Amino acid sequence: MSMFCNQCQETAKNTGCTIKGVCGKTEETSNIQDLLIYACMGLSRLTIEARKQKIDTNKESKHITNCLFATITNANFDDDAIIREIQKTIELRDILKSKVQVPPHDCTEWHCNTKEEFYQKAETVGTLTYDTNQDIRSLKQYVLFGIKGISAYAEHAFNLGYESDDIFHFMEQVLVMIHKPATQEEMLDWVMKTGEHGVKVMALLDKANTETFGNPEMSKVNIGTKTNPGILVSGHDLKDLEQLLIQTEGKGIDIYTHSEMLPSHGYPKLKKYKHLVGNYGGAWHEQLTDFESFNGPVLFTTNCLVPPRKTTTYNQRIFTTGATGMPGWKHLTKKLPNGHKDFSEIIEMAKSCPPPKEIEQGEIIVGFAHEQVLALADKILDAVNSGAIKRMVVMSGCDARQKTRQYYTEFAQKLPKDTVILTSGCAKYRYNKLQLGDIGGIPRVLDAGQCNDSYSWAYVALKLKEILGLDDINKLPLVFNIAWYEQKAIIVHMALLYLGVKNTHIGPTLPGFMTPNVLKIVQEKFGVQTIQNVQEDLELFGLAY
Repeated sequence: MSMFCNQCQETAKNTGCTIKGVCGKTEETSNIQDLLIYACMGLSRLTIEARKQKIDTNKESKHITNCLFATITNANFDDDAIIREIQKTIELRDILKSKVQVPPHDCTEWHCNTKEEFYQKAETVGTLTYDTNQDIRSLKQYVLFGIKGISAYAEHAFNLGYESDDIFHFMEQVLVMIHKPATQEEMLDWVMKTGEHGVKVMALLDKANTETFGNPEMSKVNIGTKTNPGILVSGHDLKDLEQLLIQTEGKGIDIYTHSEMLPSHGYPKLKKYKHLVGNYGGAWHEQLTDFESFNGPVLFTTNCLVPPRKTTTYNQRIFTTGATGMPGWKHLTKKLPNGHKDFSEIIEMAKSCPPPKEIEQGEIIVGFAHEQVLALADKILDAVNSGAIKRMVVMSGCDARQKTRQYYTEFAQKLPKDTVILTSGCAKYRYNKLQLGDIGGIPRVLDAGQCNDSYSWAYVALKLKEILGLDDINKLPLVFNIAWYEQKAIIVHMALLYLGVKNTHIGPTLPGFMTPNVLKIVQEKFGVQTIQNVQEDLELFGLAY
């Protein structure tokens, strides 16, 4: 089967990417990632049976989680690394096969001996094989892409020592379900269960982050540069950032965040490090220019990699870790005696590099996760009751490179002055540097953090519903205009569906994996719509006044 990928917003509607993805992924890489998922399906059949027999499968479940994470958009482009994960999956599968028995299926039996055999097998197991009925296949993809998002948040959580067997078990159940016959009603039930587990995993990660690093607090972040050499940290993993901060303390090296690492400046136990000096650049897709001007080494802790141009000069300065990988970039696996990742190679390189080139100046404000917002609840409610705040607009999600994403900048600029933007994820880079002012001292852009911190807005909404004595979350003065891109945004969207949030807008286009019939279902059942244009959407939301 030739390449077919429709898991992110850049794919063509209902046709997907073929030959080469817009993200830069080749047909071979796309197929080999599908084979990794297929291998995990076989392992999942065995972990589910093993748990019934009280056999500990924690190692296998974490491996499956990491593999799912490696296959999300812009996470891993390294075929050799992915094949190594497939081989490890088969090894774990065969060990469990010596302990438990499951009904025979190709995904629990197959083996390959050469790289060429892996590529050949990979051509037979893509998402087009999940069901002959395109609507059922669409719903199965919906759920699969949802658990890919869950896997990212689950991995961040267990890296900090917070785990949930229920979440592991659910992801594995989904992987087994995909190859079974299913009705439309059954698949819609799986969609809702996926949203439920999306809420659970985001709550788990929120607990992991806040109990480890403290509750985020309103903080100003410098977007200029200092005179020391620097290391730029991208991705999402706060534990990696903390370990790098510990290893660079007192060494004359400044640490800067990039893209989704910006929210780290709001955590008390991270901001205490004086050499965490600021944020450099913008959203993930701007790295092709940001990394050139930064001058120092860059550490990718998780996804959002962009294949470098042929003219790129920074390849030797980029390091990956965890589930990420790119051919030609150094992947770090070595650990120190205390169990921390060994970042000495990055640190030594930084010492010999010039300081980053300044590309902008000023400050932006972060740290508005649920506890900080609830600390302002009285002030916010007074502003709502007085009419100073008439509406709150949730503009969370992912940014992307298309020109159509300028929509979110224009939308933010044209919002009435009595509206507040609640944001999380890298979509905020479309408007978080605009001078939008405040309402009675409350900034008009309240940044909760990373994409997973969209949980904060669900938490705040439920609390406001309780405080105001409302019987329906949809009666709050809240509207949702969500930018989606990849699978971590999809699970946020599914979590909102589970929580009963109606009439969310997703843009700039609806997911490519949705068939017309599935689109009709989510529109009728949940009111999900795509954006039209700024003026029409302002009118639809009742904000054109």
